[in-house]
Amino acid sequence: MDLPTRVPSQPGDTRVPLDGGGLTLPALIRLADGTAVPALDPGALDRVRRARETADRLAATGRWYGRGTGVGAHRSVAVDPAEETAHGLRLLRSHAGGAGPLLPARTVRAMLAIRANQLLAGGSGIHPSFVTALTDALRLRVHPAVNEYGGVGTGDLTALAQTGLTLLGERPWLTPDDSATPPHADGTVPTGEPAGAGPELGVGEAPGGGSAGGDVGTAEWAAVGSGAGPAEGPGGGALGAEWSPSDARALGTVGVGAQRPVPAAADPTGTVEAAHLGEAGPRGVGEGDRTTGELPAPVTLRAGDALALLSSNALALAQAALAGHETELLLRATHVVAALSLAAVSGSAEAYAAPVHALRPYPGPARAAAEVRRLLGLPDDPATGVGNGLPAADRRIQDPYGFRAFPQVHGAALEASAALRRIVETEINCPSENPVLTPDGHLYHHGGFFAAPLALALDGLNLALLKTAQLSAARLSALSRPDLTGLPAFLATGPAGSSGTMILEYTANSALAELRSSAAAPASAGHAVLSHGLEEAAGFAGQAARQTERARAAYATVLACELVSAVRALRLHPEPPAFPALTLAAAVLPTGLEDRPLSGDIEAATELLPRLAEF
Repeated sequence: MDLPTRVPSQPGDTRVPLDGGGLTLPALIRLADGTAVPALDPGALDRVRRARETADRLAATGRWYGRGTGVGAHRSVAVDPAEETAHGLRLLRSHAGGAGPLLPARTVRAMLAIRANQLLAGGSGIHPSFVTALTDALRLRVHPAVNEYGGVGTGDLTALAQTGLTLLGERPWLTPDDSATPPHADGTVPTGEPAGAGPELGVGEAPGGGSAGGDVGTAEWAAVGSGAGPAEGPGGGALGAEWSPSDARALGTVGVGAQRPVPAAADPTGTVEAAHLGEAGPRGVGEGDRTTGELPAPVTLRAGDALALLSSNALALAQAALAGHETELLLRATHVVAALSLAAVSGSAEAYAAPVHALRPYPGPARAAAEVRRLLGLPDDPATGVGNGLPAADRRIQDPYGFRAFPQVHGAALEASAALRRIVETEINCPSENPVLTPDGHLYHHGGFFAAPLALALDGLNLALLKTAQLSAARLSALSRPDLTGLPAFLATGPAGSSGTMILEYTANSALAELRSSAAAPASAGHAVLSHGLEEAAGFAGQAARQTERARAAYATVLACELVSAVRALRLHPEPPAFPALTLAAAVLPTGLEDRPLSGDIEAATELLPRLAEF
């Protein structure tokens, strides 16, 4: 149950291998943060190519859900083989119906990396050009506009449909600051035309007739600011002559690309021979920077590609990975904060003794106790007569729960965090598609897209986080009590009636209430009946991940309040312990002990927590 302190920097290696089976959480975080670029494994890409060939052979023998049929309640509606590519385009367009605010670039980048790695597992039958295009976007530091709402834990359909249309050239790429990227002045590598007026263009049909088999929109874009637009809307006026950040944020409201031509493979059945591997590579791709403004070249859509791309919970996994990683850091920092508080109240080491935890061999509690012993220089067994580095605790038979039950409660949170990590790292390295191709060339329709394991793990972490946050608030209250610290009430040092740290209890409990609201109604308890009753349940993993992020942020505030109070108490302590974490915290946090606003202290403590996770 090894929890990483933080994603380590690797100045000599900025490449993260993607092979469909070996992506780790730290590597995913580096890709999301843009501190590394993906390196496609040639063998994995060849596996995708071979799976595509297998998919084409199997599709010719009978109906394949989502390729030779409709989807959802239309599962029994046959699609003419000659219409399979057009059907896929309609599927992407109709499912790109997300709503709500645009997601941060970091979240979307994590989603792109996860989906690329899942596809490299070779279970989808998608054309390899989609994989290369996803990784090209990561290298070029661009991402699609993806709205927050749309998935219910049975596949992130809206998010991946929006991604698919961006890969095809129907929607704009966004830069890390979430501004839309307009086309080059010379018209090269154009993407992201907004919806125009007029009749919908068919697959492969260019405006004014002819084929759109080349790059999407190359001849339609005028230079930004030229006054020319690709289409006129109702009542006149150009729609989409140029893109601005406000245009990007409107994507989820008005939709983009309904009239956009998309290049189709020459063969309407979508055989793999219609294009060459890697054709979607960007022009002039560098080693991960955007100094020259390159964008991924539009991908050619073929039969079966649409549902193969959509069939994944990649967004929920991205949100879970990011929230889970940040929570891991907080849980490690909690060891430091709890140790400081224990020292401030001259707490007993008995509750942390190794023999106690050997009797009940849960890994989480044993780990929490061992971390506190290590940080304070305590012996494994205080009964051996070795000094424990703390003042004698003979004033109390035992400490309040915030200290005495810390290993048990916080240990449960450590185990919940480790469980989430195991599920995330499993899911991001497995084929998620329905139907799925097995290595022996068989096709199976299944329910592996139902994200119950992920949602339940997130809900479990949220509840565990609530419990350890409650103990943090309890320790904060204990630090204000003269009978426990031997210091003035609320650690006040001014004239009689000074408030000291009194308000920290209110702030912490306000944040605790927010955390409780995130954990009290587990997202996985939700229910939905969709698509004429065919899909009569849902996992709600994305909702659970958003709850985890809110819970994490609230917990950080609770823990920061405890840290401010613990450091203040130790500053007032006649013989404070000397260990590096306290030295760092004392150097970072404000030193004034007079009554004053403590908002700055809380903010500084919150920012310090990830650094404390390193100890």
